[in-house]
Amino acid sequence: MAVAAAAGLVLAGCATSSTSDSAHVKSLTVLVEGGGHLELQPIADLYKKQTGISVTFVELPYNGLYNRVNSELSTGNISFDAAALDAIWLPAFAAGLKPLNNLVTPAVKADSFPAILQEGKVGNNYVGIPAFANSEILYYRTDLFNDPANQAAFKAKYGYDLKPPTTWQQYTDAAAFFTKDGMYGAPLPGAVETQFLAVLSQAGEKNMVLTADGKKSTLDDATTLTALNYYDSLAKYGPPGAAAVDWNAAQNLYNQGKAAMMLFWGHAYRQIPTDSPVFGKTGVAPMIGGPAGVAGVPGPFYLSVPRAGAHTAAGEAFVKFAYDHNELSAATSLGLVARISALKKFENTKGYESYPAIVATLNAPATIPRPANANWQNIVNNVLVPMIQKSLQPGADNAAILKDAAAQVDAIVAQ
Repeated sequence: MAVAAAAGLVLAGCATSSTSDSAHVKSLTVLVEGGGHLELQPIADLYKKQTGISVTFVELPYNGLYNRVNSELSTGNISFDAAALDAIWLPAFAAGLKPLNNLVTPAVKADSFPAILQEGKVGNNYVGIPAFANSEILYYRTDLFNDPANQAAFKAKYGYDLKPPTTWQQYTDAAAFFTKDGMYGAPLPGAVETQFLAVLSQAGEKNMVLTADGKKSTLDDATTLTALNYYDSLAKYGPPGAAAVDWNAAQNLYNQGKAAMMLFWGHAYRQIPTDSPVFGKTGVAPMIGGPAGVAGVPGPFYLSVPRAGAHTAAGEAFVKFAYDHNELSAATSLGLVARISALKKFENTKGYESYPAIVATLNAPATIPRPANANWQNIVNNVLVPMIQKSLQPGADNAAILKDAAAQVDAIVAQ
């Protein structure tokens, strides 16, 4: 992926349209969840300094943000000028969001990950501009991987050097090797769907869960069965009850020093507590690869503007400014940015060791976005997560589970 030549790249096209609307606007309201607030605050501070326009953030819990935006867009009673939205919500909200096509210039495309830019587009319109990007990457204990005794024992058992795994087989071998003496190889978060979806892309699935036209499920194909079988095979290298392990549980297990590895979102690197036994002993690498190579699931949030808002041009002007100054978010506790140039700027800076791994994973050819389908959240909650949890039960018939899940998805998209 080409990187924009200068970090000062700006979005074009909204200066004229915002003049009449923005001239009298003194404040803007932006809906966010906790992470979005952290990421956008330094940008809002600079916006106030340069324009005199203050930005008020209304912080809501994740589900509360979805419900608030859904309600307001449905009724037309809009209280906000912009919102930081999860990628998976955009298809459901697209009709109520202002098209931002004029902001997506060739220069912006050159400074964006293809999968992330694509996920901000619904139909013919870009309805969100990337605010920050994320992906699962590999975390591993450098003290364990660099230990001479471990290195010798691993090579004697598996016939190759102990190193951060890059393939399914290497990850399985390392996880099996370290699962002993109260230590787990890696947690498996079976209560969420994203790690399975990453494995699905690694297996070579080109149409994640749904066909390209969104009218039929692909869950009962051979590639998905291969992916689910591999995913389930990892459960024995984590704590019992993988079906109940969510992201928080997986992260806590690793931070407590009870796992040698984890596949987790890139922002967690900067969140390892200083009193954790793994602080200063954690390495990061790109997501592992399967038959199709390295692949992750993009986890971006976008800034969007309500179509029926009171100050749409002013809201769009803030979205433009936020993209132009995206690198300011790197200094936050999450440290997430969206632009490739911003990631490249900090990739050799202490504390940002996760950036090269995020870039490599998001740029991997097998990394694809989740389907742009208004039913996606329904599919996740009512089909994918229960499907994964069923597959983790002893004696599960994965082929039958996938066939049943495919039928459920077909019924949802047919409504």
